[in-house]
Amino acid sequence: MSASPSDIQHVIQSSSPEKGATVSTSSAPDGFFAQFAGNPFFTGGLGLAGFAAILAGAQKGLRQGASLLKRRLLVDVDINVKDDTYQWFLYWMTIHHRRQFSTAVQSNPSEKVGIIESLLRRFPTRMHHLSIATSKTQLPNGAVQTQFALIPGPGRHILRYKNAFILANRVRETKSIGLNNGNPWETITLTTLYSQRRIFETLFLEAHELAQKSVEGKTIVFTPRTASWEKFGEPRRKRTLESVVLDEGVKEHIVADVKDFLRSEQWYHDRCIPYRRGYLLHGVPGSGKSSFIQALAGHLDYNIAMVNLSERGLTDDRLNYLITILPKRTFVVLEDVDAAFSGRTMSDESGYRGANVTFAGLLNAIDGITSGEERVLFLTTNHVARLDAALVRPGRVDMTIRLGEATRYQAAQLWKRFYGDIDADGVNQTRFLQALEELGIVQAEGQEPPELVNMTSTAALQGLFLKNKHSMEGAIAGASELRRS
Repeated sequence: MSASPSDIQHVIQSSSPEKGATVSTSSAPDGFFAQFAGNPFFTGGLGLAGFAAILAGAQKGLRQGASLLKRRLLVDVDINVKDDTYQWFLYWMTIHHRRQFSTAVQSNPSEKVGIIESLLRRFPTRMHHLSIATSKTQLPNGAVQTQFALIPGPGRHILRYKNAFILANRVRETKSIGLNNGNPWETITLTTLYSQRRIFETLFLEAHELAQKSVEGKTIVFTPRTASWEKFGEPRRKRTLESVVLDEGVKEHIVADVKDFLRSEQWYHDRCIPYRRGYLLHGVPGSGKSSFIQALAGHLDYNIAMVNLSERGLTDDRLNYLITILPKRTFVVLEDVDAAFSGRTMSDESGYRGANVTFAGLLNAIDGITSGEERVLFLTTNHVARLDAALVRPGRVDMTIRLGEATRYQAAQLWKRFYGDIDADGVNQTRFLQALEELGIVQAEGQEPPELVNMTSTAALQGLFLKNKHSMEGAIAGASELRRS
């Protein structure tokens, strides 16, 4: 049955969209995205994600910009605890803070200063993180005086130095300790404007000068601690050479030799000779061996490093390492070196062995391939006959000096030191020396008797004078106490 034209036209009209209807020609995927686009939760989340991305980018940009700005405008200086400058700076920082506080408190109102300087004095920089440092000083009467000082502790501190502001950040690592001494690892970071970076040179020079003044006129004694040198107590007041009375000419001879060595470094290098020198001081106890070394160090502005060869834990490698890292301008002193191997036994590999250090290890530390140069070594002993010939051969010991019993010259010099102000004419000195002659303690003037049966030490003479420091008659009458029992 065929459809008439009127029917076809009716079907088309009936299938046509009504007026106002929208005909969608999109494909299926377009409809999928349209659904999400029309979802308010999706569009809101997308907006938040975009906003977060913008913030993250801005934050990163600001961080990089701040880092770039810091590199351009600021400068940092790091100081670690192993550097000598570390302690110098802490000491300087403490003194500098005290000065600033004192200036702020004691400022003169009539003094004419600028507005900015006036404001800076009104609001001085302060430290809010402090640590305590304890120091002990022995007074002449034997009493010990204890002092406490507050020093900058871990944390951030703001300093003002020569119109420049410096941020000092002291950091203490709680999980990292030094292998040598077991102390926590610490660093100080100093930050200031790049344009004021030259201020650090002046600051460190001032800190060094301040540290030098704190030990001026004093001798520092070092002792080994694990694998490093540590200060032993407070620096000691320098002892003068005049305070040590040796036999006539002995002191001057040693001093001249040490001074000649210290100014002959280039001479040694030109001839390829190791630049080191050793001295052996031997004699009876109380003859002034240790006292002379201390006085010599003070005279030459040197410090002293004491080594006890009988110390438990002191091995050959550790001794050798300690000798090579000796602090500058420091004498090495091995006291009573004979006692370290007095009970030595034979070891199969290392020769004689004492408490821990072997005899071969001591020889290598003094004059081995790895032994350090620019070194002055002093050995002391009361029994020189007990020392092995390998220890005192030239190259290890270059000069041997005997500091024996007190002589007539030494007794006279000690008398002058104690009673010279009240015995100007020397009458009582003559009486005392005659008493010593009669007791066989010293020789008669201009004579050399074959043997003195009652010889004594300078330490015993000094003890007698100390006992009678206000009585010359008591010293003369007590001369008999010096006789050997």
